[in-house]
Amino acid sequence: MNPQKTFPRLLAAAAAGWALLVLPGLLLSGAWWPWLLPDLAPPLLFLLVPVVLLALCPAVRDPVRRRWLAGALVVLLLAGAGRAGVNWAALRPGGGPEPAPPGAVRVFSWNTLYWDTTDDPEEFHRFLRSKDADVYLLQEYLAWVDSTHTEIDRLDRLRAAFPGYRVVVRGELVTLSRFPVVATPPVGRGQAADDRSVPWPERFARNKVLRTDVDVRGRVVSFYNVHVPVQLDVERSPLSGDFYRTVRDADAARREHYGALLADARANGNPLLISGDFNTTPAMGDLDGLRDAFADAAAASPSVLPASWDAEGPLALWRLDWTFTGGPLRVHRYALTDPAGLSDHRGQELLVSVAPAD
Repeated sequence: MNPQKTFPRLLAAAAAGWALLVLPGLLLSGAWWPWLLPDLAPPLLFLLVPVVLLALCPAVRDPVRRRWLAGALVVLLLAGAGRAGVNWAALRPGGGPEPAPPGAVRVFSWNTLYWDTTDDPEEFHRFLRSKDADVYLLQEYLAWVDSTHTEIDRLDRLRAAFPGYRVVVRGELVTLSRFPVVATPPVGRGQAADDRSVPWPERFARNKVLRTDVDVRGRVVSFYNVHVPVQLDVERSPLSGDFYRTVRDADAARREHYGALLADARANGNPLLISGDFNTTPAMGDLDGLRDAFADAAAASPSVLPASWDAEGPLALWRLDWTFTGGPLRVHRYALTDPAGLSDHRGQELLVSVAPAD
């Protein structure tokens, strides 16, 4: 075996294999349900893989082959750069958000991981109170019992822990507000009110977007609390047909909730904030509609690679939790914060204000 011939072939094969993931994904991600699976790869790979392969190119002695390989890898790097999850705003010299004006609103958005059912309830509520947010957008107000999502009743304790807050609940979503709540319009198949006569499984499936309109010192601001369904069931074997049926059905549900959210938010004339656990990485085309229509709050973060999951592991590699803003809503601080061992998702802490009317 001649290493001088074998190495270039292996490098070319690696580049071709990577191209088969990157280039079709530009068209298929968010458009074809099977692509949800390759999209689960850590987004940072879209930068790391072509950079590593480019670093190996000088070892190719044939100058023509070397130039072709390097050129192809540069194209792959550029094609994947927008899907790698890099916060390019943090790299801009002199960038950063404007200072917050007096009276800016503190927001805390967080997937609680089955509320307090797997933690000490006192510690759970103490952690929430420590955020001293004006608006809380909380997901997974439920328990995991016998391999299914199960309804819980913790509202009395929650109200006792947050006196003076308005509490809005739909299915697994809970929004707390220090400000008066003026409306809770339904989004898509979501409910306008917490109707407990509707069976829990239906309430859980329908309510993945909770819109709460609040009066912030005379301006109505819409807060969207979001939890998009996960793509797959990790308890099912990839060798079974049920695994792929679950992915296909999850894709249909995700499209429905994304479509309803985007339609409602686009038609909403209020300043608005959309936040929660989207179960969607920067590599996935599912977010394209929101990213095109609204501003990503992470632009106010100093982090170059914001990632929110898995917070329980040694290194969070995926950003699944997002916040978008629209209208005259300005973001003065955005941070992904340690959940103190209470969840596998980092919390999103924000400081926002409404720009004065002209």
